[in-house]
Amino acid sequence: MTPVLRFMFAAAAFGLALAASPASAERLLKIVAFGDSLTAGYGLPANEAFPAKLQQALAGKGIKVDIVNAGVSGDTTSGGLARLDWSVPADTAAVILELGANDAMRGVDPAVTRKALDEILQRLKQRGIPVLLCGMYAPPNMGDELGQAYRDMYPALAQRYGAILYPFFLDQVAGHGELNQADGIHPTAKGVDRVVEGILPKVEELIAKAKAGS
Repeated sequence: MTPVLRFMFAAAAFGLALAASPASAERLLKIVAFGDSLTAGYGLPANEAFPAKLQQALAGKGIKVDIVNAGVSGDTTSGGLARLDWSVPADTAAVILELGANDAMRGVDPAVTRKALDEILQRLKQRGIPVLLCGMYAPPNMGDELGQAYRDMYPALAQRYGAILYPFFLDQVAGHGELNQADGIHPTAKGVDRVVEGILPKVEELIAKAKAGS
């Protein structure tokens, strides 16, 4: 084989290697699950937390995405706002926003909660990142006034910023003892499965929105 042919074969082989390398593969859509212990997976192994199980459920439907667990146990809406920029990196395609449960349980002034969520949504909108806003209800023992404030807050914010709304993150899980851990607050693995089952259509809508925007 002549030197010229050897060079041509080597160049072709190098090109094929590049085409097959992970660096050249299509990058998965990155979704950041941004929330508190309900997102983080308090009391559960990492592979049974909400982001991991959601990614598995989507993969089962042939939808391949990368869902990042940016949940911090104990986080309030104000805490989420403080860490927003580093928790939601520049390559984020969409955000699942799940915050407010700790505010409600601590009796935080709903005006403070609403202001923090408003700013989070505003900043994500400015960055062109679509959001799935997960609503939260206040515990009944916190009173009717706080309860009504929470029922009104999330739909109004979703409408204002064009976010997709999932009205209650713990729908069909809260109050069902068999789906919650001993504290009666955090879902078991089966409880997380129920959350994923309920929210999945909204997540698919979020993915479609993110792809359309890109």
